[in-house]
Amino acid sequence: QVQVVESGGGLVQAGGSLRLSCVISGSTFTSGAIAWHRQATGKSREFVATVSSDTTKYAESVKGRFTISRDNAKSAVYLQMNDLKPEDTAIYYCYAVLPALGDYWGQGTQVTVSS
Repeated sequence: QVQVVESGGGLVQAGGSLRLSCVISGSTFTSGAIAWHRQATGKSREFVATVSSDTTKYAESVKGRFTISRDNAKSAVYLQMNDLKPEDTAIYYCYAVLPALGDYWGQGTQVTVSS
């Protein structure tokens, strides 16, 4: 059974940094595409960043501040978030698209940026 578990959220001041982790169990991790999405209160869920075996993509709003990376040996994907802004406040979700298995969402981790 595939499980997607995020961690690393918290409260940080504007300009600060956080590193989110997403660990995926129960699958062959190396061939999947993994993404981070976020949802602020009262808003729709939006794409943040994604990583596949050889590419990364970012939303315009986070380019230059966020970095997505993966560690296949640990079945983990990370989102390093620097220069955080109050508008980055949201629940951050990990989304895994795994060949032959389907797609899975984690439960989310709260990120709050104070001004």
